[in-house]
Amino acid sequence: MAIGFVLVTVAPASEHDVYDKLLKIDEITELYPLFGQYDFIARVEAPTPTEIGGIVVNKIRALDGVADTKTLTTASIDRDTTGE
Repeated sequence: MAIGFVLVTVAPASEHDVYDKLLKIDEITELYPLFGQYDFIARVEAPTPTEIGGIVVNKIRALDGVADTKTLTTASIDRDTTGE
């Protein structure tokens, strides 16, 4: 399972409308309003990182009122198993 965090900036006065629409996207498992440069942070889950990209482009950015997004994807760090 791939996990991404999407920082969302919206047009002025559209926060409530965009929030309600984001809540309806099944792949968004958590959504929090923010103060500052970004208006929301959304946790997105999908089978692959490529599918996270598709969700961002086709579902989140496509919403009326979304002005900008920044997506951060998670990574795994494998432990060195050679014993060195």
